[in-house]
Amino acid sequence: MRRAAPEINAGSMADIAFLLLIFFLVTTTMDVDSGITRRLPPPVENPDIDIKVKERNVMNILVNKNNRLLVNGEAGDISTLKEVAKKFMTPHYPDNPSYPEVEEKTIALIGTIYSSKGVISLKNDRGTSYDMYIMVQNELARAFNEIKDELSVSKFGVKVDQLTEEKRDAINEAVPVRVSEAEPENIGGN
Repeated sequence: MRRAAPEINAGSMADIAFLLLIFFLVTTTMDVDSGITRRLPPPVENPDIDIKVKERNVMNILVNKNNRLLVNGEAGDISTLKEVAKKFMTPHYPDNPSYPEVEEKTIALIGTIYSSKGVISLKNDRGTSYDMYIMVQNELARAFNEIKDELSVSKFGVKVDQLTEEKRDAINEAVPVRVSEAEPENIGGN
Protein backbone atom coordinates (compact mmCIF):
# COMPACT_ATOMS: atom_id res chain seq x y z
CA MET A 1 0.00 0.00 0.00
CA ARG A 2 1.29 3.39 -1.01
CA ARG A 3 0.95 6.42 1.11
CA ALA A 4 -0.28 9.66 -0.35
CA ALA A 5 2.27 12.45 -0.36
CA PRO A 6 1.39 15.10 2.18
CA GLU A 7 0.32 18.47 0.83
CA ILE A 8 2.36 21.55 1.59
CA ASN A 9 0.34 24.29 3.15
CA ALA A 10 0.93 27.35 0.96
CA GLY A 11 -1.45 29.65 2.82
CA SER A 12 1.29 31.65 4.45
CA MET A 13 3.51 32.02 1.34
CA ALA A 14 2.02 35.40 0.49
CA ASP A 15 2.71 36.61 4.03
CA ILE A 16 6.32 35.46 3.85
CA ALA A 17 6.84 37.11 0.44
CA PHE A 18 5.33 40.34 1.77
CA LEU A 19 7.60 40.30 4.84
CA LEU A 20 10.66 39.70 2.67
CA LEU A 21 9.66 42.59 0.42
CA ILE A 22 9.28 44.90 3.42
CA PHE A 23 12.64 43.73 4.80
CA PHE A 24 14.50 44.52 1.57
CA LEU A 25 12.77 47.89 1.16
CA VAL A 26 13.72 48.94 4.68
CA THR A 27 17.32 47.69 4.66
CA THR A 28 18.36 48.76 1.15
CA THR A 29 20.22 52.03 0.79
CA MET A 30 20.10 54.05 -2.38
CA ASP A 31 22.69 56.45 -3.69
CA VAL A 32 21.28 59.94 -3.95
CA ASP A 33 22.77 62.20 -6.58
CA SER A 34 23.59 65.59 -5.20
CA GLY A 35 23.42 68.64 -7.39
CA ILE A 36 25.46 71.81 -7.53
CA THR A 37 24.50 74.34 -4.89
CA ARG A 38 23.74 77.65 -6.53
CA ARG A 39 21.73 80.59 -5.31
CA LEU A 40 19.73 81.88 -8.24
CA PRO A 41 19.32 85.62 -8.74
CA PRO A 42 15.90 87.13 -8.11
CA PRO A 43 13.51 87.30 -11.08
CA VAL A 44 14.04 90.26 -13.37
CA GLU A 45 11.32 92.84 -12.81
CA ASN A 46 11.55 94.34 -16.29
CA PRO A 47 13.10 91.86 -18.75
CA ASP A 48 13.05 94.40 -21.60
CA ILE A 49 15.80 96.50 -20.01
CA ASP A 50 19.19 95.73 -21.52
CA ILE A 51 21.83 95.68 -18.78
CA LYS A 52 25.23 96.88 -19.95
CA VAL A 53 28.29 95.40 -18.27
CA LYS A 54 31.69 96.85 -19.09
CA GLU A 55 33.86 94.40 -20.99
CA ARG A 56 36.67 94.72 -18.45
CA ASN A 57 34.27 93.42 -15.76
CA VAL A 58 33.57 90.13 -17.58
CA MET A 59 35.75 87.04 -17.72
CA ASN A 60 34.51 84.81 -20.54
CA ILE A 61 34.98 81.06 -20.24
CA LEU A 62 33.96 78.84 -23.14
CA VAL A 63 34.08 75.02 -23.06
CA ASN A 64 33.79 73.31 -26.45
CA LYS A 65 32.62 69.81 -27.32
CA ASN A 66 36.20 68.50 -27.03
CA ASN A 67 36.33 69.77 -23.41
CA ARG A 68 38.84 72.48 -24.26
CA LEU A 69 38.72 75.80 -22.43
CA LEU A 70 38.88 79.25 -23.93
CA VAL A 71 39.42 81.92 -21.27
CA ASN A 72 39.02 85.49 -22.53
CA GLY A 73 39.80 84.38 -26.05
CA GLU A 74 42.93 82.40 -25.16
CA ALA A 75 43.46 78.69 -24.64
CA GLY A 76 42.98 77.78 -20.99
CA ASP A 77 43.65 74.79 -18.78
CA ILE A 78 41.47 73.31 -16.04
CA SER A 79 44.52 73.05 -13.78
CA THR A 80 45.02 76.84 -13.81
CA LEU A 81 41.38 77.94 -14.02
CA LYS A 82 40.99 78.43 -10.26
CA GLU A 83 44.00 80.74 -10.03
CA VAL A 84 42.98 82.72 -13.13
CA ALA A 85 39.43 83.18 -11.79
CA LYS A 86 40.71 84.06 -8.33
CA LYS A 87 43.13 86.66 -9.68
CA PHE A 88 40.37 88.16 -11.84
CA MET A 89 37.84 88.38 -8.98
CA THR A 90 40.21 89.58 -6.21
CA PRO A 91 39.87 93.36 -5.88
CA HIS A 92 43.62 94.16 -5.75
CA TYR A 93 43.86 95.93 -9.07
CA PRO A 94 41.42 98.90 -8.99
CA ASP A 95 43.25 101.07 -11.54
CA ASN A 96 44.35 98.34 -13.94
CA PRO A 97 42.00 98.16 -16.98
CA SER A 98 42.90 94.46 -17.40
CA TYR A 99 40.94 93.68 -14.22
CA PRO A 100 37.38 94.46 -13.13
CA GLU A 101 36.36 97.70 -11.55
CA VAL A 102 36.02 97.76 -7.78
CA GLU A 103 33.50 99.43 -5.54
CA GLU A 104 33.87 100.56 -1.97
CA LYS A 105 31.42 98.88 0.41
CA THR A 106 30.77 99.30 4.10
CA ILE A 107 29.65 96.00 5.60
CA ALA A 108 28.63 95.42 9.20
CA LEU A 109 31.23 93.44 11.20
CA ILE A 110 33.83 93.92 8.45
CA GLY A 111 34.02 97.67 7.84
CA THR A 112 34.87 99.41 4.60
CA ILE A 113 36.36 97.18 1.91
CA TYR A 114 36.80 97.07 -1.85
CA SER A 115 34.63 94.59 -3.71
CA SER A 116 35.07 93.44 -7.29
CA LYS A 117 32.40 94.24 -9.88
CA GLY A 118 33.65 91.28 -11.90
CA VAL A 119 31.39 88.64 -13.42
CA ILE A 120 32.48 85.26 -14.73
CA SER A 121 30.52 84.31 -17.84
CA LEU A 122 30.47 80.56 -18.49
CA LYS A 123 29.26 79.04 -21.73
CA ASN A 124 29.34 75.34 -22.63
CA ASP A 125 28.90 73.52 -25.89
CA ARG A 126 26.05 71.01 -26.02
CA GLY A 127 28.70 68.31 -26.52
CA THR A 128 30.71 69.23 -23.40
CA SER A 129 31.07 66.21 -21.15
CA TYR A 130 29.36 66.24 -17.77
CA ASP A 131 32.70 65.56 -16.05
CA MET A 132 34.28 68.65 -17.65
CA TYR A 133 31.26 70.76 -16.76
CA ILE A 134 31.54 69.69 -13.11
CA MET A 135 35.33 70.26 -13.08
CA VAL A 136 34.87 73.83 -14.33
CA GLN A 137 32.12 74.48 -11.76
CA ASN A 138 34.32 73.05 -8.99
CA GLU A 139 37.30 75.21 -9.94
CA LEU A 140 35.16 78.36 -9.99
CA ALA A 141 33.63 77.46 -6.61
CA ARG A 142 37.12 76.82 -5.19
CA ALA A 143 38.28 80.25 -6.42
CA PHE A 144 35.41 82.05 -4.67
CA ASN A 145 35.82 79.95 -1.52
CA GLU A 146 39.52 80.82 -1.31
CA ILE A 147 38.79 84.54 -1.73
CA LYS A 148 36.22 84.28 1.07
CA ASP A 149 38.60 82.33 3.31
CA GLU A 150 41.37 84.89 2.79
CA LEU A 151 39.05 87.77 3.71
CA SER A 152 37.71 85.82 6.69
CA VAL A 153 41.20 85.08 8.00
CA SER A 154 42.27 88.71 7.57
CA LYS A 155 39.16 90.09 9.34
CA PHE A 156 38.29 87.39 11.89
CA GLY A 157 41.38 85.16 12.16
CA VAL A 158 39.59 81.97 11.05
CA LYS A 159 38.25 80.45 7.83
CA VAL A 160 34.62 80.90 6.76
CA ASP A 161 33.48 77.44 7.92
CA GLN A 162 34.45 78.34 11.51
CA LEU A 163 32.51 81.63 11.60
CA THR A 164 29.17 82.37 13.19
CA GLU A 165 26.27 82.69 10.79
CA GLU A 166 26.24 86.47 11.14
CA LYS A 167 29.94 86.79 10.25
CA ARG A 168 29.56 84.27 7.41
CA ASP A 169 26.74 86.40 5.96
CA ALA A 170 29.02 89.46 6.11
CA ILE A 171 31.76 87.59 4.20
CA ASN A 172 29.21 86.40 1.60
CA GLU A 173 28.03 89.98 1.15
CA ALA A 174 31.62 91.17 0.71
CA VAL A 175 32.48 88.43 -1.83
CA PRO A 176 29.37 87.67 -3.91
CA VAL A 177 29.58 84.70 -6.26
CA ARG A 178 28.99 86.24 -9.66
CA VAL A 179 28.90 83.46 -12.24
CA SER A 180 26.65 83.91 -15.24
CA GLU A 181 25.90 80.70 -17.07
CA ALA A 182 24.55 80.87 -20.62
CA GLU A 183 22.35 78.28 -22.28
CA PRO A 184 24.55 75.61 -23.93
CA GLU A 185 24.82 75.76 -27.70
CA ASN A 186 27.05 74.41 -30.44
CA ILE A 187 30.23 76.44 -29.99
CA GLY A 188 32.56 74.39 -32.11
CA GLY A 189 35.18 71.77 -31.56
CA ASN A 190 38.65 72.92 -32.55
